Amino acid sequence: MRVLVTGGTGLLGNNIIRQLLADGDQVVALVRGEPEPEVFADLDVELLRAELAPTPPGNPESTQKPGDADAADVSEQGKPAFRDQTNPPIAGNPGTGNRVDGDSDVDVLEAAIAGCDAVIHAAAMIHLGWKHLEESMWINREGTRRIAQACLRHRSKLVHVGTVNTLAVGSRRTVADETTPLEHAGGQIPCSYVQSKRASVEVVLEAVSQGLNAVIVHPGFMLGPFDWKPSSGRMMLELSRGWKPVSPSGGCSLCDVRDVAAATIAAMRTDVDSGRQYILAGHNLTYQQLWTEMARRVGRRPPIRAAGPGMQYLAGLAGDGWTWLTGSEKDVNSAGVAMSAQYHWYDSKRAMQEIGYQIRSAETTLDDAGQWIRERFVLPEDGSDR
Repeated sequence: MRVLVTGGTGLLGNNIIRQLLADGDQVVALVRGEPEPEVFADLDVELLRAELAPTPPGNPESTQKPGDADAADVSEQGKPAFRDQTNPPIAGNPGTGNRVDGDSDVDVLEAAIAGCDAVIHAAAMIHLGWKHLEESMWINREGTRRIAQACLRHRSKLVHVGTVNTLAVGSRRTVADETTPLEHAGGQIPCSYVQSKRASVEVVLEAVSQGLNAVIVHPGFMLGPFDWKPSSGRMMLELSRGWKPVSPSGGCSLCDVRDVAAATIAAMRTDVDSGRQYILAGHNLTYQQLWTEMARRVGRRPPIRAAGPGMQYLAGLAGDGWTWLTGSEKDVNSAGVAMSAQYHWYDSKRAMQEIGYQIRSAETTLDDAGQWIRERFVLPEDGSDR
């Protein structure tokens, strides 16, 4: 098959590309600019330069960039990323990332989708906060609309990468699945990411009603190799930089990006009802449990407790105060803090039964992610608080 992948420089997209190539498929990767050479080194992949969505009206200087749709629960992540369609692909040398002068992004993307059997849309803008809603909607909703409508016109199958953040949340005593009511356990925090990713799913389902063949997958909190930026691995990297005595109070569903990539490709190859949605989650852990395991793998002391309501309130208040003073919203804000206090715990039984989703051990995922972070970012060998 010939497959177009968006978000190819991100954690999930890059792993999907590597597995597709190992399976013998031809891959076209959508990128925004010239990627770092190591990201596609030794990969026989064709890079296509185009914007996923045009610049939002009234915001020509936006610095927010679309990213790999890694569904992390407490940290901002990611970016997607091309090649002159007139130059033949060369193994291990993806090309210059140029395109023919005069071709618009719409023309380039349309032609690429017309020439592909399927599209895996793994690019998204990820901002866990209250700001950047217009930009998030423009990239996540309108960018997805461009992809979905082009797939509909050219009869290309679409696998849309959503996120568990578009679904219901679990609780300390329950897990959520694809059928759990959205208001369960208080519902998701309606930050820019949640709203825009839900809108992207609605766009895909609208196209399904018009005849599009599409499947939607919803990853949990992914870790693993080829996390170049890093994306979800940034949490582990931050833990490596100093002792964090207090963890968030909620929990997430840890999954291996390689398993999620395999299931995403299986969703592309499997004949299932159009519009079918699958949770690709894993091991339901509290953040204190996760941070303890992460800290052990980067040589740091584990947290001694989870944050209480008072700590969470003050952290959110301080983050929002900083946003008010500077106009710049950082990772710590009341939306992100509230999300980190929820239990994003999920059941992946439907995906396991229908598309063969497999979940490897948490130990293997954490070991491999830890090794990638240590080697990629050259962590220090000593520290007084280790």
